[in-house]
Amino acid sequence: MKFIILLGFVSLFADMTYESARSLAGPYLTILGATGMIVGMTAGAGELLGYGLRILSGRLSDKTRQYWMITIIGYAVNLLAVPLLALTHHWQSAVVLMMAERIGKAIRSPARDAMLSCAAGTVGRGWGFALHEAMDQIGAMTGPIIVMIVLAISGSYRYAFAILAIPAALAMAVLIMARITYPRPHELEVGHEEQKTTGKLPKVFWIYLAAVGLVAAGFADYPLVAFHIKSHGIFADKWIPLLYAFAMGVDALAALAFGKWYDKKGMLALAAAVAVSSVFAVFAFSLSPAMIIGGVALWGVGMGAQESIIRAAVADIVPRDRRGTGFGIFNAGYGIAWFVGSSIMGVLYDFSLATLIVFSILSQMASLPLLVFVRKKLNDENRR
Repeated sequence: MKFIILLGFVSLFADMTYESARSLAGPYLTILGATGMIVGMTAGAGELLGYGLRILSGRLSDKTRQYWMITIIGYAVNLLAVPLLALTHHWQSAVVLMMAERIGKAIRSPARDAMLSCAAGTVGRGWGFALHEAMDQIGAMTGPIIVMIVLAISGSYRYAFAILAIPAALAMAVLIMARITYPRPHELEVGHEEQKTTGKLPKVFWIYLAAVGLVAAGFADYPLVAFHIKSHGIFADKWIPLLYAFAMGVDALAALAFGKWYDKKGMLALAAAVAVSSVFAVFAFSLSPAMIIGGVALWGVGMGAQESIIRAAVADIVPRDRRGTGFGIFNAGYGIAWFVGSSIMGVLYDFSLATLIVFSILSQMASLPLLVFVRKKLNDENRR
């Protein structure tokens, strides 16, 4: 639990940094001259890089067993890119830094999650990953509030990005502390013999990946929602990051609730989260402030499930000595689906909001039969 909490503080400060940047990304690109298509494709491409490159980093972490080194390098790249956004003057350079931030996350995530899964295995994977996600989202909620205050006082996006150098430095400090305190985190998973594998991931893993890919494809990224708010003048600029902070608060609470439920009911918890959050686009892309707030809350529920239960399930499906690879491949597929879906929704936004909403709902709902099938398969295996 101590190791989970330490990594939780790393994520708290890291999310305070880069989630604040994401809350401003849509409006900032708009100010720099980007279109709705560019915002949508930037968000999607960022997720493609942020998840797709995890195939390489995941395989590398399993092959070299240098989980800590890969994690530290990834966090350094991930966090350095954010304050540098304060120096940009064109949307092209801002997009490059946004891509770099996602690449850093791609480098460190599989190795970190593999280490985290070992500790979480002793406290319940749903709860362990949910606790980490909740701390993560405390940072994601606090950061946008800070940049909202900076934006309200100064009116400058550049000052808002520059102030994020502080939590970035704190994240790196706690990460080094965790490395010194727990140099061999894989030893935390007690009571489990190292499993021998054939080199192949279980078949149910690929079915699960297809299901989650459908969820990702229909789940619009916040920058597109923020772009919608900015373009129609629904909220003043200073309230857009606060709205994101609200979503992150919902995310944290949803992660804890669904994480506990996952340890009791397994895949049923994820299916329920998808069913609840699948209609968020109906509200988030309306012109009513009240409906948008409701839509962002549903979006937060979906994010809470995706960032906690989804990772816990991967750790339960994939053998321990293949988890770096498993997390890497899984997240790559997830990112490709997110990129395709975000690009489609970015194009649809410029032509037909109604079609965007229908696409979002149908894509997410299509995952439910596959999730039910995966649940049945896992239950059958547990009975053997």
